[in-house]
Amino acid sequence: MPAARTIQTDIPARMDALPWSRWHWVIVTALGVTWILDGLEVTLAGAVGAALKDPQALHLTDSQVGFSATCYLMGAVVGALLFGYATDLFGRKKLFFITLALYVCATAATAFSWSATSYFIFRALTGAGIGGEYAAINSAIDELIPARLRGQVDLAINSTFWLGAALGSGATIFLLNPSHIPVHLGWRFAFGIGAVLGICILFLRTAVPESPRWLVIHGRVDEANKIVADIEQQAEKTAEGPAGASSKNHDKTEIHPRKRTTFREIAHTMLVEHRRRSILGFVLMIAQAFFYNAIFFTYALVLTRFYNIPAARVGLYIFPFALGNILGPILLGQLFDSVGRKPMIILTYSLSGILLAITGFLFARGMLTATTQSIAWTVIFFIASCAASSAYLTVSEIFPLELRAMAISVFYAFGTLVGGVFAPTLFGHLIGTGLRMNLFYGYLGGAALMIIAAIFEGFFGVKAERQSLESIAAPLSSKAA
Repeated sequence: MPAARTIQTDIPARMDALPWSRWHWVIVTALGVTWILDGLEVTLAGAVGAALKDPQALHLTDSQVGFSATCYLMGAVVGALLFGYATDLFGRKKLFFITLALYVCATAATAFSWSATSYFIFRALTGAGIGGEYAAINSAIDELIPARLRGQVDLAINSTFWLGAALGSGATIFLLNPSHIPVHLGWRFAFGIGAVLGICILFLRTAVPESPRWLVIHGRVDEANKIVADIEQQAEKTAEGPAGASSKNHDKTEIHPRKRTTFREIAHTMLVEHRRRSILGFVLMIAQAFFYNAIFFTYALVLTRFYNIPAARVGLYIFPFALGNILGPILLGQLFDSVGRKPMIILTYSLSGILLAITGFLFARGMLTATTQSIAWTVIFFIASCAASSAYLTVSEIFPLELRAMAISVFYAFGTLVGGVFAPTLFGHLIGTGLRMNLFYGYLGGAALMIIAAIFEGFFGVKAERQSLESIAAPLSSKAA
């Protein structure tokens, strides 16, 4: 590929000008199911945690249950970094299938775990598949969805995590009931659900094209134009809303095609050119990772330890919690495009932290029941779900296209490593002490992180609503070769 070759393209403008159509629904469905898988996995791991302590299962301790969640997150960190760079190098579409195939194989193997060690290993591999999905899917979403709708669509897709959580919680109500299925089999069937669902999703992925923006960057202009022309034709036939501004009203983007982006360029872009954005991304991801992983991975343990809820009934309490997480981004998501990213991120992060601190205080004083505790968490995470989703939205749209997937993976990995990996183990230990006050201190830590993140958004937030990706962060390839 000649270094001096220059391309004038209007593909980004054409993608943003598309009216919402049936084609977009197909994309949302095919990509959004990834979060259903993640939600299913996290819920199953949390819900079966109590069952796995049974001598007829794997006979795990509270600390081991928390550690298994840490293994899953560690695998997700490694998978995100490995597959994130591969996504920018080889394309979004190829990695869709590789990461999903890894997930299917690993979660199926989890169902056949024979010891604590094997369970930890298979959970790590499952996490690696899901971690890789985050980078590939978030990149594709931003590059295929029109700018004027990107915020609400991204948040809605991320909320499908909780559809998987609801599915998982509903399944465990039956599968973990020893009167229906023996204890040593119920948890194995639970993980089998993920493998079956993953296989179905592999077929849906065939409908998703490669990102035209990525193709142009790599010099495959004819292929990119053909894909966009096909999309425009389909959108014209099945449009469900008005189109955006015509691409004729936008200047074309000048691109100098490249085969790859070096680690030096990535480091310079993230640590020098966009240092403030990197700081913002790290803080947002760390806060939401700790907030979510600390509470959700140990949800079942809190219910069984402090409220004496049988393991078989934990799913009944997770279901409304999951519903609140789904409805939050769906009902509030459009405000991230109309009111704006910055004010909404500040509001959702700070309010989530304040409400968690209040709920933690009530919990420590013994003023809550299992029902009122679940109601409080449902209200908190109705808001926190928007905050968490906005963190992924932020890091996926504020960096150049050439390193978008890598940036997502780095922030996800770093946030998960610092804010999420040790959180389940820490809270598992706090729960193991049996002291409410110890757990309250943990909740205060999570609340403080969310409020700090809101402050950083106030200083470093980026006005990205209704803006093209190229105007938010110019592609490296658009600069002089």
